[in-house]
Amino acid sequence: MTKILANDGISNSGVLELEASGFEVLTTRVAQEQLANFINDNAIEALLVRSATKVPKEIIDACPNLKLIGRGGVGMDNIDVAYAKEKGIHVINTPAASSESVAELVFAHLFSGVRFLYDSNRNMPLDGDNKFKELKKAYASGAELRGKTLGIIGMGRIGQATAKIALGLGMKVIYHDPFTQSVRLVLAFYDGQQLSFELKSEDMDGLLTNADFITIHVPAQKEYVLGKAEFTKMKKGAGIVNAARGGVIDEIELLKALDAGHLSFAGLDVFESEPRPEIQILMHSKISLTPHIGAATQEAQNRIGQELAEQIKKLLG
Repeated sequence: MTKILANDGISNSGVLELEASGFEVLTTRVAQEQLANFINDNAIEALLVRSATKVPKEIIDACPNLKLIGRGGVGMDNIDVAYAKEKGIHVINTPAASSESVAELVFAHLFSGVRFLYDSNRNMPLDGDNKFKELKKAYASGAELRGKTLGIIGMGRIGQATAKIALGLGMKVIYHDPFTQSVRLVLAFYDGQQLSFELKSEDMDGLLTNADFITIHVPAQKEYVLGKAEFTKMKKGAGIVNAARGGVIDEIELLKALDAGHLSFAGLDVFESEPRPEIQILMHSKISLTPHIGAATQEAQNRIGQELAEQIKKLLG
């Protein structure tokens, strides 16, 4: 019986599907430094991770019986993919399973930003009973998303899911992606109706100067996508959301742009120094915060588990 270690967890539906096909699934959470020993001692042939567990060359070399490494999610920067494939190990992920969940979180941050929810939810418990009128006045200059322009950097699956929500809200969508010059987006509604939109990639400067809000959907990068030069080109009062990867935004320059009033707010689900974000980021009054939960919905986790199970059954069944 093939043993699978889901070290960062897997949905119950995924476990049941794998067990029904004759696999044994272990969901023990093994510390990184003990991972290789556990895999070898328990004859693990497939390792499933999310973002917490790392699978570098050293783990791969230390575990010769590994046949498959799976990432429950999109990005695989925590796995040495090239080396694993060189060793004949299958490497799989679930690129489509969490797109809608991440896209909805982007809009949670956008709505939070334009209506000051990130700040009012901090201050109402403290002063709502004795400074109600003052707080009402402080948060009275909110804005609507409808009619505004959303700039999307990276038009992969998540970028496209984000664009669809924006279009449904009545926003204009522009995007920049050197690898995707044009996209056709189909909005499907509950009653079977559909609308399609054709979009073409714009140059980065055009996106920066024309967008009211910018959201980033790119893999981990060696350099910042948004730094001082990019912030300077953005509209005064623009907002930014990053639910992609820490390190794609220069957080020091972001704080400067927020403090100077050039940017109105930021929504961050990922951080440069994750899992210990900088205190200046966590305490800033213009930043909406979540702890890397873009894919953390029940629906997405079920889809991830089922998608992993289907791929494992084909490759190892």
